[in-house]
Order: sequence, then C-alpha cells, then structure tokens
Amino acid sequence: MLFQGNPDKYMSGFEAKPGAVEKEFGIPIPGVILEEGAWARTALKKVPEGVLDWSELFGRSAPVILDIGCGNGRSMLTSAVARPELDHLGVDILPVVIRYATRRANQRGLSNTRWAVIGGRELLALHVPPGTVAEIHCYHPQPWYRRDQVPLRLITPEFLRLVHQALGPGGRFVLQTDHPGYWKYMLKILPVFFDWDVRAEPWPFAPQGVTRREIIARQRGLPIFRGEGTAKPGLDAEEAIRLAEALPLPVFNADRRLQAIDQLERETQGGKPGGGRGRAGGAGEAQRRGNRGEHNRRRRR
Repeated sequence: MLFQGNPDKYMSGFEAKPGAVEKEFGIPIPGVILEEGAWARTALKKVPEGVLDWSELFGRSAPVILDIGCGNGRSMLTSAVARPELDHLGVDILPVVIRYATRRANQRGLSNTRWAVIGGRELLALHVPPGTVAEIHCYHPQPWYRRDQVPLRLITPEFLRLVHQALGPGGRFVLQTDHPGYWKYMLKILPVFFDWDVRAEPWPFAPQGVTRREIIARQRGLPIFRGEGTAKPGLDAEEAIRLAEALPLPVFNADRRLQAIDQLERETQGGKPGGGRGRAGGAGEAQRRGNRGEHNRRRRR
C-alpha cells in the first residue's frame, strides 16, 4: 500500500519550486523538482506480508535494486535518476530518513522507487524471493560502538548469506564504509560468498560522494573503503548456511572517534538520533533477538 501523506511537511530549509535543484553540503542531490501534479507516490505505508511480488509492487516487470540502510535517499536517488529502466527499493529502520527520501523521490517523479521502514536483515529473510534481485547496495552500515550493541551490527556471515540468496545469477553486491575495523572484518568474510573486488577510487556515478556520510567523511579527510562483487556461482543454499555458521562474527573494537561524524550528521538532519547515517539493521525486537541468538550460539561452540 502506497502512503498517501505529504512527506514534504517534514522538511525545512529548502523551497521545493519546480525546476529547483536541491543541494546538500554544496553538492546537488540528483534530479530536478517537478510541478506538483507530476509528483510520484513512492512510500510504502508498510511492507506487505510474506514474499514480495516485484511486478505488483512496482506495477511493471524490471530488474530490482535494493538499497539497505538508504538513509536520506541520496544513493538510491542517484541510481533511480540515472537508470529509470530499473526498479529500486530503499529501506531503513529510521522513519525520519525514509520521510526525507520519500519526499525527494516524490518531488522528482521517480515512480521507479519505493521506500519502507524495515530492517535489512528482516527484509531479506522474510520478504525477498531468492534469486530475484539484480543489485544490493549497502553504504556505511552502523558499526555500533558499545559492547552491548555488537549484536546489532548488520554485516555478519548470516546477512551475507541472505544477500547471496537474494541475488540472481551474476547479481551484484556493493558495500562501503569509513570504519577501518569494520572494513577489515568485511574483507575476511566477503570472498566466501562473492567474487570480490576492492575499489580505491570514488564511484564514477557519484564522484563527489554517493551518500551524505561519505561527503562529510571526505570533507574531514577520512578514508572511504569501497568494494563490489558478484554472487559466487555454484554455492548452494545448504553449503551457504554451513559456511555462515562457521565464520566469525563482527566483534571488532569500534573506534569511537568516528562518533563525532555521527553527531554532526544528527545535527544537520533535524537532530534526530541516528538521523544522518542510515541504519540498515533489523527493525523490531524479533530481529534483535535473532542477532543476539546468533552471537550466543557462537559462544557456546
């Protein structure tokens, strides 16, 4: 069900006039504001129960792109504007950033996008048909700094197994972070599920930064770690489960110095907790119990 409200009321500081180009930290957000009569309706009031039917969700048959932890929408808007022939679903557990993203997509008439409040792991585990997604993007997943938050970290072997399961043949997974400890962990487990390549340079489709987080980090001289890969062929479901259960969990010691960037993002996006960095983790207690259960099972081994 598409949400019928007007998410523009949640925005401030930018007047959405037809033909206007919106900027963030001086860098344009892709797309041009249309006349209100040409706006799209892109927000999902809730994710439908059960496995999604992509053709029903988008009203057409096209390759599907997922943006997990989409934040305020910059990364997915970039793709949706450049590739109108593809359908895009962006998710985040923070309603405020989904309202930002929805407003922007609506005003740009991007009917090839949908936006929903849901966790990434929950989406993949419960709603995405196996082998049906062309690309999955995940930019700057929250590293979670406190020890009791470690089970909330998204990039785990189980999550990567779900990504592999969702992708079709040759499906592409894109991952980016500014956290050295998280990246070091990622590089240990990504090649198990993907033919993985590290990318040193910015993405050519967004040379100034694909997300607001990247823009802020680069303006402060922080390194950005990027990579992409295709789902390993020949890795069947049972073997993927076995591998996911055997691989280590992300128990690295997070560098709290990066929390200053988190605070800046919150201040520049309405002061909401976590308002800048899109959170891709699970929504709801069921997800948190599932993540903690995985950690507890590993401790007992």
